[in-house]
This record gives sequence, structure tokens and C-alpha cells, in this order.
Amino acid sequence: MIAAIMFFLLYFGQAFGFSSNLRTICAAVGLGKKVKFFNFNWRSQTWNLVFLVGAILGGFVSKQFLSGKNEVIKISEATIYNLNELGMAAPSSFQPDELFGLKAITSIKGFLVLALGGLMVGFGARYAGGCTSGHAISGLSDLQGPSLIAVVGFFIGGLIMTFLILPLIF
Repeated sequence: MIAAIMFFLLYFGQAFGFSSNLRTICAAVGLGKKVKFFNFNWRSQTWNLVFLVGAILGGFVSKQFLSGKNEVIKISEATIYNLNELGMAAPSSFQPDELFGLKAITSIKGFLVLALGGLMVGFGARYAGGCTSGHAISGLSDLQGPSLIAVVGFFIGGLIMTFLILPLIF
């Protein structure tokens, strides 16, 4: 399905990515009058907004109607061991509660981790000219060399975060 969509997008000269939707939304609400970066024909990107809304609705439908209410996430024993080494329990939902639970979000440490992480992801996506989905799916299927470099950088950053920075934080 993804390959068919990518062929379709390449045929029509389009590339998708989630991070570009933030620029489109800012342009649609009128920020183009104040900031030149947002001054473009956002209506040409309406299809990408539809993709974004579809992804959100798909996630909601999947969680609400296609997964079991008390279904435990199946992860390997090695992953559970590694999480325990970091002071985290095996996740009972899609994300570890120690990082994304309500208690973590409302703590100063949890809030700072999420806020700084969000800022770094936003800056990285802007600096790299796209996010992981845009480069890894759209850019690589279009055989873009810069996307390959960006994806390698994303993975190196993820490994650094997982094995060097995350143990220092928790």
C-alpha cells in the first residue's frame, strides 16, 4: 500500500511528510502575512493535510476499535530487561508511563524532557528539510541522497539518545 501511494505521489511530482503540515497549517491561519516563510500557496498542500487527518483518525480507530482493551504489548525479554536497567517498567500501553504517563508529563523533569525533545525534533526536522517520515519514506523512495544522509543522522541521533543520554536522564 505504501509503495503504491509512493509511486502515485512520485508520478504527480509530490512528496509527503508530516512536518511540512505545520508550515501549511501556519500559512492557512494567516501567519504568511507576518512571516515570509509561511507565505506560500498552502492550498496546493491540502492533500497532505488530508493525509495528516487520516493518519490521526486511523490511529484513533486502531486504538479504539481494533485493539483489545486489556491487550498487553508484546515486547522481548531483552527490551524489558533494558527498560528495567533504565528504571522503567515494561509498558502496559503503547509508551512507557515513566516517559509519557500523566504523572511524568506533570512533573518538572518529565515536562522538560518532552518539551526539549519536541523542540529538538522540530529544529532537526526544519534543519534537515523534513521529518523522519518525509525523508525515510518519501525521500528514499525518490532516491534522494540528502534523505539518505538525513535518515542515517536520525538513526545515529536515536542511538545516541537511547544509549548515552537517556541513561543519564533516568
